[in-house]
Amino acid sequence: MRKILLISGKRKCGKDFISERLQSRLSDRAIIVRISEPIKKEWARKLKLDINAMLSDGPYKEQYRRDMIIWSDEVRSQDYGFFCRAAMKEAPVESVDYVIVSDIRRRNDIRWFYDTYGHEMIQTLRLTSTLETRKARGWQFTAGVDDVPSECDLDDSTFDHVLENNAEDEVGDRLIDQLLATLKLN
Repeated sequence: MRKILLISGKRKCGKDFISERLQSRLSDRAIIVRISEPIKKEWARKLKLDINAMLSDGPYKEQYRRDMIIWSDEVRSQDYGFFCRAAMKEAPVESVDYVIVSDIRRRNDIRWFYDTYGHEMIQTLRLTSTLETRKARGWQFTAGVDDVPSECDLDDSTFDHVLENNAEDEVGDRLIDQLLATLKLN
């Protein structure tokens, strides 16, 4: 593993879209790690929910999001790196050059990666999108979700790179070209 790219951004700003496009371009040299995956898996197990629906981008998980956030915050209060560690442990990170962490949401997530892997291994990327773009992608403000640390903790943070993602699929390749050049991952 040569680099870990930590991607953050508001809901519906395209974190998964950009992560998947980037991974596709880097092919077998990269994997995507999702911190939310161990959270959703454990939540689904505890409540006997459909794990595949919880892991998808569909509406199923939205009905559980607020309670899942509260529960995961309780776990993090005991061990701030619990879910980062679980996500990295599940992934075959030793077999790739690049790890793309597609859902960084808290300062402590970034802290855990710096503490665990060192600053030289880490690059941070903040994706931004206009409210209009996010709404067009299906975002609606939800109290208890969009106004809590899981969505706002990184709002005033500094990132290595900031990339505006307001374009749709046909421009995605240009965005990935720009990202690869900026990150020097090719």
